[in-house]
Amino acid sequence: MMFAVLPTLLYLGLYVGQSTQAQNGHLLQPSITAQPGPMVLFKNPVTIQCHGPPDAEAYIICKVESPKPSGNRKSLVPQVTNSLRISEITPDKAGRYRCSYQSGGQGSEFSDPLQLVMTGGYDKPSLLNLTSTVVASGDNVKLQCFSKLQFNVFILIKEDQFHTTQNLSSISQGREHQAIFHMNHVTSTQSGTYRCYGAFHNNPYVWSHPSDPLQLMVEEPPAWSLSAENQIRLALSGLIILVLVVLVAEGWHSRKRSLHGTR
Repeated sequence: MMFAVLPTLLYLGLYVGQSTQAQNGHLLQPSITAQPGPMVLFKNPVTIQCHGPPDAEAYIICKVESPKPSGNRKSLVPQVTNSLRISEITPDKAGRYRCSYQSGGQGSEFSDPLQLVMTGGYDKPSLLNLTSTVVASGDNVKLQCFSKLQFNVFILIKEDQFHTTQNLSSISQGREHQAIFHMNHVTSTQSGTYRCYGAFHNNPYVWSHPSDPLQLMVEEPPAWSLSAENQIRLALSGLIILVLVVLVAEGWHSRKRSLHGTR
């Protein structure tokens, strides 16, 4: 999250060779995903997949480590398959992953990082709506996430989307730590179910259990909505048009009668 990271590469020569070849060649950058998703409950399985072109000959999936010294260094191992299955997610397996592939004797650049988060590491925080569960489009919403645990950060997630909605440092409030999430000028696209998590700086990819779900409904104004003043103006306009139509019709009939009278 706020930590600089560098790939830990056992085969440094391979990495340098791949980088040079990728610059000279025209291999597309691969993408990396996790199934069933990048947020995995403690001890549940997850599969990391590297997505390259059909002619890819081999794949490399590696964990990105913090630059600080660590005895938990991950090896870079080429493999024919494009997936890496983790049978049980644990804190040491959570983190950032990248991948690359080989094709025609060349190596691609590494993918953008995948953040693999383990949830269920700590007790769940609580999430409250400080405004209202039903708000109008354009209103401002404040959500409070808090816990008795001294979390360094709180993370707000909207359930139907993957990315973090907001990530805030916690503030001590009596015996609790909390964060206030501000959602300004909300629209109907922000309606949905929200949860929050807590985490610590020293292990940012290990999150707590999720809070209980919080429902937020954002109501859009009707497509055709008039104020009382505009309704009066519209009624007057209609009345004026009606009078004009009557006058025109009366004039037409008078002219018609005059023409018949002159014959």
